[in-house]
Amino acid sequence: MTTTTAPSPVLEATGVTMRFGGLTAVRNVDLTVNAGEIVGLIGPNGAGKTTFFNCLTGLYVPTEGKVAYKGTVLPPKPHLVTSAGIARTFQNIRLFANMTVLENVLVGRHTRTKEGLWSALLRGPGFRKAEAASRERAMELLEFIGLEHKADHLSRNLPYGEQRKLEIARAMASEPGLLLLDEPTAGMNPQETRATEDLVFAIRDRGIAVLVIEHDMRFIFNLSDRVACLVQGEKLVEGTSEVVQGDERVIAAYLGTPFEGAPGDEELAEVEAAEAAGTAPATTTTPVTEAADTTPAADPTEPTEPTEPTEPTEATAETETPATTEATKTPATPAADPTDDTADEATTAPEAPAVTPADADEPDAHGSTTSKEGNAQ
Repeated sequence: MTTTTAPSPVLEATGVTMRFGGLTAVRNVDLTVNAGEIVGLIGPNGAGKTTFFNCLTGLYVPTEGKVAYKGTVLPPKPHLVTSAGIARTFQNIRLFANMTVLENVLVGRHTRTKEGLWSALLRGPGFRKAEAASRERAMELLEFIGLEHKADHLSRNLPYGEQRKLEIARAMASEPGLLLLDEPTAGMNPQETRATEDLVFAIRDRGIAVLVIEHDMRFIFNLSDRVACLVQGEKLVEGTSEVVQGDERVIAAYLGTPFEGAPGDEELAEVEAAEAAGTAPATTTTPVTEAADTTPAADPTEPTEPTEPTEPTEATAETETPATTEATKTPATPAADPTDDTADEATTAPEAPAVTPADADEPDAHGSTTSKEGNAQ
């Protein structure tokens, strides 16, 4: 018979509430992180995620509720929280810019060394031994994150992604049982994001529980065993990545809740009605067939004048375009009518016989040539 042991909780936050005057930033939030587990914390901007982190690490004293690490309620003092076994990184990088990479990691060892002020001043054998052990441990962490070759570089000269890694190494120097990461991939490119994901998995494999705040949904859902969503300071839902992704409340919190009469509702209703009635294809094909029938009907009306393609164009230029069908059937008649009315009165007499009806009754070849002469004059 096999027995399953319940996971031992590393962090237990119960009823955590944080108020700033009349503003409630975090309201009655419960969260548990078990040993060897990665938990993601998501939510829109202003949801209270970083404020909740500050309550867990002692930077803020919660208005209500309590925070316990391995069953012990933590005092609201950052150095005591770190000594207990909780370390964190910050949303904005907070390295010592004028210190080397190695020195930044050594700063994180201060809670794990027992040497005091007099030992540091006298620099006795015990101090030198503790210092050598701290340097060895710091170099191991730099090798773990891939920065051992830059141990003597100033931290301000590191690229952005390596500064993020250095901050994680400094937090791990305190040998925590729980590591809190506040947006560790903010500002990173896809390659750096994948490297950070592998680094967090490697930290978990060392037996350190991880609580992560992140806005990169792909990163957080691939990384986390459980995900909790905060909205307006309250925990909306908690569960596996699949459960949280499919929750309609989470989608509405990020994308906004649709309201009645929103733009696009009317068009959507028309499309659905057209699809149901089956009238959409008929309305789109009918104008095309009509245009195809009328256009070729006007072209083959003049089979007797293949050698003179310019005459229809002149007729259409003098007359309006809607009358193209009539002009093509009788090309000589519309050209003679306006000249017969005006040319007899405004022009000289010899021009009148050129456009008389008698000439128009002549064969097509003569009629076409006389009309050209009249037009040319």
